[in-house]
Amino acid sequence: MNTAAFIMFLVIVALTLVITYWASKKNKSASEFYTAGGGLTGWQNGMAIAGDYMSAASFLGIAGSIALAGFDGFFYSIGFLVAYLVVLFLVAEPLRNLGKYTFADMIAVRFKTAKIRGFAAFNTIAISIFYMLAQLVGAGALIKLLLGIDFSTSVIIVGVLMTVYVTFGGMHATSWVQIIKAILLMGGTLLISIIVLYKFNWSITGMFDHVKEATPLKENFLNPGVKYKDGLDTLSLTMGLVLGTAGLPHILVRFFTVKNAKTARSSVVYATWIIGIFYVMTIFLGFGAAAFVGNGDITVADKAGNMAAPLLAKALGGNMLFAFISAVAFATILAVVAGLVLTAAAAFSHDFYNQILKKGKATEKQQISMARYASIGISIISIILALFAKNLNVAFLVSLAFAVAASANLPVILYTIFWKRFNTNGAIWAMVVGLISSVGLVIVSPNVFNPEAGKAIFVGHALYPLTTPGIVSIPLGFIAGFIGTMLSRKTGKADNQVEFDEILVRSNTGINNTV
Repeated sequence: MNTAAFIMFLVIVALTLVITYWASKKNKSASEFYTAGGGLTGWQNGMAIAGDYMSAASFLGIAGSIALAGFDGFFYSIGFLVAYLVVLFLVAEPLRNLGKYTFADMIAVRFKTAKIRGFAAFNTIAISIFYMLAQLVGAGALIKLLLGIDFSTSVIIVGVLMTVYVTFGGMHATSWVQIIKAILLMGGTLLISIIVLYKFNWSITGMFDHVKEATPLKENFLNPGVKYKDGLDTLSLTMGLVLGTAGLPHILVRFFTVKNAKTARSSVVYATWIIGIFYVMTIFLGFGAAAFVGNGDITVADKAGNMAAPLLAKALGGNMLFAFISAVAFATILAVVAGLVLTAAAAFSHDFYNQILKKGKATEKQQISMARYASIGISIISIILALFAKNLNVAFLVSLAFAVAASANLPVILYTIFWKRFNTNGAIWAMVVGLISSVGLVIVSPNVFNPEAGKAIFVGHALYPLTTPGIVSIPLGFIAGFIGTMLSRKTGKADNQVEFDEILVRSNTGINNTV
């Protein structure tokens, strides 16, 4: 057991529990629990968004992917960053102007039926659990490496902690844990990047020249096609990454934690700058790990390469830097999973329990209690599923969540805002087909079935040849929304819809936002 790392782990956990205790005093209403009462400023929410986004996939998974696959590993950094342009220009402002607590609130402004809320809540829970798997897998590998604790036990420890944060702290605690974690992560990544550059005499070209000789891939390390040999697979991955952020429930809910659309816009700008700088630094993490740790040691610690960044810290700064970076990575995972659990729990409590079962008449105390129970249930499901995915790269697992979000949520969001004829039938078709096609293709893909033992969950031949579903499932989501709408003969009035002209005005001004 690494004593320094264990002490820093305890410090991180103690700090986050203090924040949770402080935040629990503020949760006097459902609004405070779900969205921190809309009281965050632009920079605070921007930091929290960045904290949400810079997950285990960003810090652990991308560093490992770049270290092992070179240029191809950097696809994740590019896709994650470009995705924020879609959020900024198409989604952030209309979403804040129309919604209140959850993704379903926005859709329900136009479509006043319980079915829509039910499907939207189910999609939110499914996507959140998918995303959570990556964080829990990263946590299990990290704690196993540092403390020698079994992977399964490590996952359970993190699951218990994330449940505590959400159950008692709500969005206040989650937001401030994210902000502090973002500061620590940026500081740790900047420190490692500076040391890596120092090792190469402050020469970026020298670093590039070195990795061409020091890695098993030689010159191919800097060329595309090492990991993604199939152009369609690369396109599929990129589509999911670029379009998925705009449909991720735990990112969308962040726009309800500020007071108006202007602040939501400014928070995206802050987040984009922070995230952009961070993803540039992932080059130094990946290249540094390839140069100073090596493929052999990286894969011995974790087959998927998820421990590349902590191992680089150990190679450059010894046990103390290793302990600090590992503790920051642990804080990263705790913060992100707390946000995911809260988002899924809010969808169940607010959309399903309150709006569908209780017909909107549940008291705020009942909603908060139900959200807490839902947090426990969602955590248990995520922990069980994570135990089956321990050999997969966390950046890859997150890319699958992005593909599901882009397929099931994004078509409904864009059609709701921009298409006059869109109706209830089309919304349901888009959500159902997008979710089933994306998850279904993952289940029959090489990630789950592979002829070689140890390279997937099951030994066997995949029915779907690509590793990501986006190239098929994203168009299917949009097509299903279009066909479902065209096949329905109901008018907007007969379908209990709000007139599109009203939606257009409200999405641009925020007038009458009383979901």
